[in-house]
Formats: sequence, structure tokens, C-alpha cells
Amino acid sequence: MKSNKTAVLLMNVGSPDEPKIGAVWRYLTEFLNDKRVIDLPWLLRKFLVNFIIIPFRVRNSTRLYQLLWTEKGSPLIACSFEMKQKLQAKLGDEFDVFVAMRYQKPDYRRVIRQIKEQGFKKLILFPLYPHYAMSTTETTVVAVEQELKKQKVNLELKVVDQFYDHPKFLKAFADQGRKYKLDNYDHIVFSYHGLPNRHLEKSHPGIKVEQCSCQTAMPEHGHHCYRATCYATSRLLSKELGIKPENYSVAFQSRLDNKWMEPFTDKVLLAKLKEGKKRILVFAPAFVTDCLETIIEIGDEYKEEFMAKGGEKLQLVESLNAEPAWIETMARLIRHKKD
Repeated sequence: MKSNKTAVLLMNVGSPDEPKIGAVWRYLTEFLNDKRVIDLPWLLRKFLVNFIIIPFRVRNSTRLYQLLWTEKGSPLIACSFEMKQKLQAKLGDEFDVFVAMRYQKPDYRRVIRQIKEQGFKKLILFPLYPHYAMSTTETTVVAVEQELKKQKVNLELKVVDQFYDHPKFLKAFADQGRKYKLDNYDHIVFSYHGLPNRHLEKSHPGIKVEQCSCQTAMPEHGHHCYRATCYATSRLLSKELGIKPENYSVAFQSRLDNKWMEPFTDKVLLAKLKEGKKRILVFAPAFVTDCLETIIEIGDEYKEEFMAKGGEKLQLVESLNAEPAWIETMARLIRHKKD
């Protein structure tokens, strides 16, 4: 029994079990059928996801996962376990660290069962998303709360909130960028995972995206407008790195259609190229772990198009992964939440 200890559950989105069509199909089915990911009426969501999106995307998605895969498997999963190991060493015997994914394996339901069986009375849930969004943090928290209730787990639950503005997080990401000589680049792009515009409008009821000024106003602490926090992250990082406003852009990637957040990263990169910016450094501060969206989408696909159109260099700044500064930041966030 570990009633004197606190369990820590690190959770990220997840990954297919292997880069094969069947596994990718299962992953996309669970992920895209989540009503907080695609927030359409049930029948429309089921039809769109299961009869249009997945059948038409699964082969290409599988090809991309095959490019991503390493000897250790999915980089996101492998790195998450490396994070867990280093964080456990940093936190010491007062905590026990677990890893689970919102979709697929390691299954958060089984991990919660382990936490229950081992007798923990306190649980700190750490959604590994710097910015709060309905399709990431919210669905993770709701899923864990529902599973705790379903399994009748009697413990105290605390959740680490968005941490995009934490000084140690910002410094850790800035330090990743400092590994490259910023003066050698013509422009900096901060690229974030996009969301459907309707997700944003739920943060501002009655206000259309194009009418909202959240990209210029610093959000109040705890404010959950995704776009506002992304722009705030860019301003904070640029200040930390000494980048002038005219020398960086904010953009959004991974769109499913044109009704997603703009400006789109691939279009911004080509627009800057037309302005003569042939050497661009790209940060992806929405991801604490390198994954398909960073390694393949930015590092391969965007780079290939940029270079084919006349660019000289497109460099992706690696994410935090299991860097010591990030592990220290995680430990601080967890200890603060416990206190």
C-alpha cells in the first residue's frame, strides 16, 4: 500500500502501436471519434470520421508513421518513458510516476487500475500540453475523472494546468533554440498545432474568430483561449531570445480543412520565402515531445516544399523531450501542485 505517496500520471495524445494500416486505423478511430476532437453532432461525426476521413487518410497516415518509426518505436511513446524514468529520479521516493496515453497504449484505464490497486490516496494528473484546448487537456482530464468514478477510485485528484507561461518552460524551450545561431537565420516561425475555428469560438461565445483580438492581448492567468495563449507564448519566447517582433511570425499547422486557425504554417513559410527569407528557424512550442507533427510535418514535408521553392535552410528546433531543464520544470510544476 502506498497511501503515503503521491501518484503522478503523465498523459499525452498517443500513437499507433505499430506503423501498419490496422494499428493506424484503430488509433485514428479512437482519436477522431472523440467528441472533443471533432465536435460535430454524433451522427455527422460518425459518418464523417468512419466513412470519409479515416478511409481516405489511413494509407497516407501509415506511410508517414513508417517514416517516423525508429528502433525504439514511436518517438512520442519512447520519449515519454524516458521522461518518466528521469522525472522519477528527480522527484525521489515521495512520488511514483506513471505514463499513459489518451488514445491507445499505454492505456490510461489500466494505469488507473494499477494506481487503485497500489493504494494511492493522491494523484497528480499532468496533461503534457503547454496550452489548454478542448481536444487535448479537456478530453484528458474528463477521461481520467470518468474512469476514476467508474472504477470507484477514492483518492484526491489534482491537475497540472497549462504551463505555456512558466518561466522555466520558456527558458527550456529558448535553450533548445539557442543551440542554433539565431543570427544565421533570416526569420523565426513559431508553429502551433491548429484547431477548428469553431473550437476557438467556444472560448469567445458570440464572437467570430476574425473579430477577436486575442492574438494581441496577453491572456489573464488561467485563461483558456488557445489562440491567445499561443500568441502569448510567442511573445514571451521572443523576449527571452531577444527576437524583434518583425523578425518572427506565428502560424498554425496540421489543419484538416481551411476552416481551421490561420495563418497556416506552410503558407507562412512560402510567403516569407517570397520576401527573400531563405533561411528560417522553426519552433514548435505546442509540443513537449517530438512526434509526427514536428519530425515529419515540419522537418520533412514543409522543409521539402520550402527547399524545392528556392529556400536555403529550414531548421526545426527540437522539442523538450527528456532534456534536463524540462525534467526540472516538470518536477517544479508537480511539487507546486502537491503543495
